[in-house]
Amino acid sequence: MNLVRPVRMLAAACVCLGLAACATGPEPMPLPAAPAMPAALPPPFPPEDLVGRWGFASYHKEEDRTRTETAARGQCRNPYNIGRGQTGGIMLHPADQAQQVEMRVKGSQGGKTYIGPEAWPGAPTDREVVSFDGRVLVLKWLEGEVQGRYGNGVYVRCAPRA
Repeated sequence: MNLVRPVRMLAAACVCLGLAACATGPEPMPLPAAPAMPAALPPPFPPEDLVGRWGFASYHKEEDRTRTETAARGQCRNPYNIGRGQTGGIMLHPADQAQQVEMRVKGSQGGKTYIGPEAWPGAPTDREVVSFDGRVLVLKWLEGEVQGRYGNGVYVRCAPRA
């Protein structure tokens, strides 16, 4: 009696059953949903309030802020221009980039205001508005390494051209 053929058939059937069991196993556990990012709220001032010519300087230590505002005022000879974006934002330079890109002014649930690319308020690429009174704008980078290099930016509105 030749047992090789029935043994091979039995082995093939076991392999098929094993593969079928893998394909019909329990349902995989769903991955947890990513936490929802907070939506931007309307900012306390419209982006148009930032469009114009600005003197710019920066500081790292809070005690240098007043001196830095004076230095920024002196930069109006060579102003930093903040323009209107094509979709309602403002044109600013991101960290380490030569070209301006459109940024959004974003309010947040915590009452803070941020300026940055299209993302949730307080994203790492944003800058926090430390203060803005219509004439002086102070921005702080949220990404620590960038903040360490550039410090707090002080923008002082330049007088209109004569």
